Amino acid sequence: MHYRHLFGPVSSRRLGRSLGVDLVPLKTCNYDCVYCECGKTTVATNERQEFIPTGEVLSELSHFLTSSPALDYITFAGSGEPTLSRGIGRAIRFLKERFPAYRIAVLTNSSLLSDPGVRADLLPADVVLPTFSTVINETYHTMHRPVTGNDPALVLDGLLQFRQEYRGEIWLEVFIIPGLNTSDQELAGLRDAISALRPDRVQLNTLDRPGTDDWVRPASPDELARIARVLGYPRTESVKSTWYVENRSR
Repeated sequence: MHYRHLFGPVSSRRLGRSLGVDLVPLKTCNYDCVYCECGKTTVATNERQEFIPTGEVLSELSHFLTSSPALDYITFAGSGEPTLSRGIGRAIRFLKERFPAYRIAVLTNSSLLSDPGVRADLLPADVVLPTFSTVINETYHTMHRPVTGNDPALVLDGLLQFRQEYRGEIWLEVFIIPGLNTSDQELAGLRDAISALRPDRVQLNTLDRPGTDDWVRPASPDELARIARVLGYPRTESVKSTWYVENRSR
């Protein structure tokens, strides 16, 4: 069977052996991040839609998982922002009901967590990995180039509301771009936001493959270690660089 909406399993830097589930077409997002390894956003929107028939995705998942493959996670990620899909809640519930042995992860840019419907859709997931990399508006717009209407205060408020409602694990990604969000002012703001959010982990990430804009460079291990010390949060780790290997055999 040819899978249109699943990818992998891949060897993920943060999630081990992961089967990816893609609910949006390439490259549909409400951000156009300078570091995105999927390339420039071609469909910029804040409107949630069912971009792909959810039934097609569930059929592919049923076929793939029937053989009980060894996986660390089934991960909603892929070609854009997965919470833009109105089908994500249905897909997560389907997996928890039909294939409860598998842990479900969601990668999100956090921008839609201020929406109660998005938060409700994610509640059954085991792990949510939201990104939050700056509290400063100018830096936020430089880094993420969001669709009009998004700002870091709104994103943080959505994250804090989600923290109150969600019983699973939150692994907060802080994406580091040296010279952009690494100043004392930036890190002080992040330290306060992280303290309020109380994530289960803070994962400092940086460029591992070419991003959208060629001026973006990765942070060195020493830079990441310094930032971890400044943030001072006890469950902070740097994401290790590795080859991202995808098994496309079906």
